[in-house]
Amino acid sequence: MQVLTENEGPPGTADLRAQQVVLWSAPVVALVLLVLFACFPGFFPPMSPTMSAARVGAFYRDHTAMIRFSMVGFNLCGILIVPFFVLIMAQMQRMRGQSHVYAFSYLSAVVAGATLFALSDVFFAAAAFRPDRGDDLIQLLDDLAWIMFVAPIGMLVAQFALLAMAIYADDRRAPVFPRWVAHYSVLTAVAMAPSALAAVVHDGPLAWDGAVSFWLRNGAFALFVVVMFFVVRTALRRQAEQQGAREGVVP
Repeated sequence: MQVLTENEGPPGTADLRAQQVVLWSAPVVALVLLVLFACFPGFFPPMSPTMSAARVGAFYRDHTAMIRFSMVGFNLCGILIVPFFVLIMAQMQRMRGQSHVYAFSYLSAVVAGATLFALSDVFFAAAAFRPDRGDDLIQLLDDLAWIMFVAPIGMLVAQFALLAMAIYADDRRAPVFPRWVAHYSVLTAVAMAPSALAAVVHDGPLAWDGAVSFWLRNGAFALFVVVMFFVVRTALRRQAEQQGAREGVVP
C-alpha cells in the first residue's frame, strides 16, 4: 500500500473538481441565455406563423439591431450549456448494467440538439442580415428559423428517454440518480413531444407560437435543467463522500 502525499489527492479528485466547475458554471450560463432569450423581440410574444410576409419583413427591419445582438449571443454562448449535459452523461457512466450504452447514446442526442439549435440561430440571423431584401425571402428564412427552433424535438425526447432508461437499469443499492428522476424525465419527454407538430400547424396551441409548442416546450426544458442541477449536485456530493472514505490510501 502507498500513502498519498498531500498534493497528490485521491484518485478521481481532479475529475471531481472538473465536474464541480461545470456544475457551478451552469447557473451563470443559464442566466446569460435567459438574458439573450429576453432580448430577442420575437419571443415576447412569439411571432405567429399566420403573420403576412409584409409584417414579418417589417418586424426584421424594425428590430434589426436587437435580433442581431441576441443571435450573435446565442451563437457564442448557446453551446456552453452542453457541458452541463455532458456532466449528466458522466454521472450516467457511474451507473451499473447497460447504462453506459445509454450514456453514449445520450451524448449523441445532446450534440444533435445543440446543432439544430445553432442552425435556428443562423436562420434568424440570416433573416436580419439583409433587412432590405424582399419580404417573401425574409419570411422564408423566418419560417426556417422557427421550425428549426421548435419542431425538431426527436433528439430531446430521445435524450430524456435515454436518461430514464439508464436510471431504470441502474441496479446498485444506492443508485446514482433516484428513480423519481426517471419518471420525471419521461414526463418531460411527453410534455415536449407534441411540439413536433409545429412544423405543420399554423395556429392554436400546437403552432410554433402556441401554449404547447412554445411555452410548455421551453418551460418544461428549462425546469428540467433546474431540477437536474440539484440532482447532479447531490450525486456529486455523494461521489465526493465515497472518494473521501477512501482518501489517504491507494493500492
